[in-house]
Amino acid sequence: MHRDHLGWRRTGKAIVLTLFLAFAIFPLYWIIITSLKGQKEIFSLPIQYWPQQVTLNNYLEIFQISHFQVYIWNSFLVSLVASAMVVFIAMLGGYVLARFSFKGKRQVMFGFLVTQMIPMFIGMAPLYVMMSKMHILNSLFSLMLIYTVMLIPFCTIIMSGFFQRIPNALEEAAMMDGCSRLSALFRVIVPIMLPGIAATFIFAFVQCWNELIMAVLFIDEESVKTIPVAMNAFIKKYDIEWGAMSAATVLSVIPTMLLFAFCQKYLVEGLTQGAVKG
Repeated sequence: MHRDHLGWRRTGKAIVLTLFLAFAIFPLYWIIITSLKGQKEIFSLPIQYWPQQVTLNNYLEIFQISHFQVYIWNSFLVSLVASAMVVFIAMLGGYVLARFSFKGKRQVMFGFLVTQMIPMFIGMAPLYVMMSKMHILNSLFSLMLIYTVMLIPFCTIIMSGFFQRIPNALEEAAMMDGCSRLSALFRVIVPIMLPGIAATFIFAFVQCWNELIMAVLFIDEESVKTIPVAMNAFIKKYDIEWGAMSAATVLSVIPTMLLFAFCQKYLVEGLTQGAVKG
């Protein structure tokens, strides 16, 4: 009787998980098949859950007409540089918050958290004026700069949490052997912190990759557009180019999927670091 009850529970869990997986995957499936349909078939009734005639015209269109390869490179460059700068600065800031006690430390942490509650659009006007006076509008550098500033507070808090889980004795032993504090940080602590650094980097990279509001505000020229800005152009006044947008969405997801696949080991370790005491 007990075994039958256990079997029904497992079957029920399997059914629930299967339904949840189907619910989660269906939007991605729908985007992929939409990107493989012709424009007429996209709007055909009854709804076609599989294209009658598979076509790659939507993919050819975004590369031939929209120069999508340029947008991919721009997004990759901005996300990579901004994420690297964020991780480096947040690592130093997180180390200070985790290892030192100073007056106003709690206020600093509180200030970092408060910045995440401020709506982004509040700072759009002053930021635009500032970037205009610096003559860096319509440049990738403007996006790198603003993304770095936006992500540093929260990433610093994340890195501080990772540092707090590493015993002080490790760097103290390194300093007793002749290392400076900075040398102990990069030669002893950073190798141990790689999972946390990877998790922070992936978080920052995805945020930069998907950001639209600031990119639309600061970027207008075709040669420096990022993927979100380019995809926003598929939304016309009276129409939406669903085929081209779906193809662009599929291509824009691939780099982040590859990043997650490549850093999966470090990401899982980073997210679970400190869950079990050694």
